[in-house]
Amino acid sequence: MAERTDISKINEHSPYCDITPGNQIYGGGGSKEFNTGEWRTQTPVLDWSKCVQCLMCAPVCPDSSIPVKDGKRLDFDYDHCKGCGICAKVCSFKAISMKEGI
Repeated sequence: MAERTDISKINEHSPYCDITPGNQIYGGGGSKEFNTGEWRTQTPVLDWSKCVQCLMCAPVCPDSSIPVKDGKRLDFDYDHCKGCGICAKVCSFKAISMKEGI
């Protein structure tokens, strides 16, 4: 049963008997191990010349893909960004635009 709760041991080649009932995840924090941004169709792009570091975008990101260090926003974590566009909607300074693909 211990292996069934370790999602790092479950993949597309796992037999059905090793998958958790209802495909439930019992361990936390596993999303950092997977590049979940691969299926993104829209990509946020930051125009640094328009960014005033108001940090309004960071707390609304559902994937925590906008890192902040020492009170300054850093570039997007594209490995985990799903391209939802919430950050672009909340940016009053139009510093974030959504681009197709990328």
